[in-house]
Formats: sequence, structure tokens, C-alpha cells
Amino acid sequence: MENFAYDEKKLLNWEIKCVRSPESEAIFIGVFLYRNGTPYDYEAVKGITYYYNNISRKEIPEITKFLQDRFNGREMEKGERIFLKDSTEIYSPKDLANLAKELEKKFNAKATISLEFEGLSHEELKEAGLPEAKLLPIPGK
Repeated sequence: MENFAYDEKKLLNWEIKCVRSPESEAIFIGVFLYRNGTPYDYEAVKGITYYYNNISRKEIPEITKFLQDRFNGREMEKGERIFLKDSTEIYSPKDLANLAKELEKKFNAKATISLEFEGLSHEELKEAGLPEAKLLPIPGK
């Protein structure tokens, strides 16, 4: 991830999903950012958001603090999603890789990063260093 060289302006969304062992217990945290905002009722909230599954409610403030210490933002909650409204947004491969490593270490989980681009040609994706085996075409394009 750190060696990717994509056009950050074309990164539409990213997600870092952190799964704890054993995977069969489905214990995970997903940290993500939608460039155009994450739906919250009828508005789009700009900033980093995270969701969780099978995580103790006692752990939620620790996760929120971890992210707020790095990115600021005003905490908003809806279901199993925590929004950090107006938090600092990151898009660089280095920043995303570092966040994934920090999340793995802090929360004892294995991180997987997903990226979604808008308007990036197949050739640009290859030139960015993204693994071809993982590139999924958009249906109808």
C-alpha cells in the first residue's frame, strides 16, 4: 500500500476493516471515509466514520478516542456507526497504510484496505502499482 502512487483526487472511498481472530466470531471494526460524505439520516456527514460488530460497548470510547486523537471531529452515533463529523480526511497511500498498521497494533486485529476510485482508467490503476488480481471492474463501464 505504501508504494502505491495513485491520484488522491480520484480516490472516492476507502475502508480499513480490522478483524480479530478467530474470524468465525465476526469481531471487527471498519474505519472508512466517503469523499462526498457518509449518509446520516437525510444529510451527508463529512469525515471519518467507523462501524463495529461483536465489539463490547465498553470498547467503543477507546476506539473513538484513538481516531479523534488523530483526526479530531465531533462524535455522532447512529446504530453501530460512529461518525467523526468534520474530522481530518486522509487519502494518501502512506497515511492509509500507517492508519491500518496502528489499528492492527492497538486493537489486536488484522487489517484489510479497500479503495474505490472514480474516473481512473485501467492503465492508471496499473501505473499506480495496484495489484491487478484485486482490481474489480465497475459493471456497465
